[in-house]
Amino acid sequence: MTASVGRRSLLLAATSGGVGLATGCGHSASGGGPVTGGSPAVEPRAGTATHQPGIVSPPLAYTLLTAYDVTVTGRDGLTAVLRAVTAPQRGHTVTVSWGLSLFGTRFGLPHPPLLTSMPAFTADVLDQAWSHGDLLVQIQSENPITTPAGVAGLTVRWRIAGRHAATARNHFGFREGAGNPDPADRELMDDLIWEPGGGTYQVVRLIGMAMPSWESEPVAAQERIIGRHRDNGAPLGGEREQDTPDYTADPDGVTIALDAHIRRANPRTADSQANRILRRGWSYTGGGPPGTGDAGQIFVCYQRDPEKGFAATQHRLAGEAMEKYLLPFGGGYFFTPPAGDPFPPVT
Repeated sequence: MTASVGRRSLLLAATSGGVGLATGCGHSASGGGPVTGGSPAVEPRAGTATHQPGIVSPPLAYTLLTAYDVTVTGRDGLTAVLRAVTAPQRGHTVTVSWGLSLFGTRFGLPHPPLLTSMPAFTADVLDQAWSHGDLLVQIQSENPITTPAGVAGLTVRWRIAGRHAATARNHFGFREGAGNPDPADRELMDDLIWEPGGGTYQVVRLIGMAMPSWESEPVAAQERIIGRHRDNGAPLGGEREQDTPDYTADPDGVTIALDAHIRRANPRTADSQANRILRRGWSYTGGGPPGTGDAGQIFVCYQRDPEKGFAATQHRLAGEAMEKYLLPFGGGYFFTPPAGDPFPPVT
C-alpha cells in the first residue's frame, strides 16, 4: 500500500462519512453553511485599475469556486461566455482565471509563459473530476452565496463552497494567513505577485483534513506540528503573531521542530524569501470525493511565478509533520489576467 493510499484510508476511517455530491454536470461541496441567499455591500476594488478584484484584498466570509469546461467555439462564443461570468453581481466580488486547457489552437489565445498543469506532488491523491478546468470563477461575499444559474457554453467541472471565519481560524484551530507578505506593500506585490501585464498566477488546492486524528492530539503536539501557538498565532518561542522566528538561533529544532509546517514552508533563507506567496484560505464542511474526509481546506494562493512560488514551497513541505493529517485531492494552476473589456481581453 502506498503512503498516499494509506492516508486516504486513514481519512476515510476517521470521518463520519464524507461523500462525493454529484450535481447535474459536475461535483460540489458545501462549506460551513447553506449556499443560498445574500445581498450586502459591494467590496471596493483592490489594487490598480488593471488588477482584478478579490486578490490582494482580505478574504471575505464566503466563497464559491466553480471550475468550468468551455464548450463554445470561436472568439465570439468565448467573449460571450466571459461577459456572462464576469457580469457585476450586487454584493459579490468575482475573480476569473484561465486554465491551461483554454490556450493553444482552440481560441488562438497567447499562452501565459509560466502556466502549466498542476502536477501531483508527493503527498497528493488527485481526483481528475476535482482538478483543473478551462475557467475558474471565484465569487466572494460577506453573505452566503446563491449558486449561480448555468451559462450557455459552459459545463461545471467541479464546484466547492467555503467559509472564512471571523476569527480566521481553520478546522485545525489555527489562524489563516500568518506570515503572509503585506498586500498593502505595492512594491512587494509587484515583486512577488503581479506579472508585468497586471495579471498573476493562481493556485487552488482542495485538501481533506483528518479531523478526529488531529483532535486526538494534545494542543502541545498540534503546536509542535504547526510551529505556532494556537491561542495567539505567535511562533513558538515568540509572543506575537508578527514575530519572526530566528532559526539560526535554533539550528537543531529545539524550539521550532525541523519538520514543523512554518519552518518547512519558509525557512527564512534568502532563497525562501523569494518564494513567498499570497495565501488565502476558506474551510469547507461536507462533500469531496470518498476518502477525503468530511472537512477540509480550500487553499488559494497567488504569485508571479508558480514554480518559484507555490511549487518551491510545496517541495520543501514534503515530509512535514502535518502531512499525515492532510489529503490534497484537487484544484489546479490558473492564470488570472488583468481586468479588461471584454474581460479578460481576447482580441
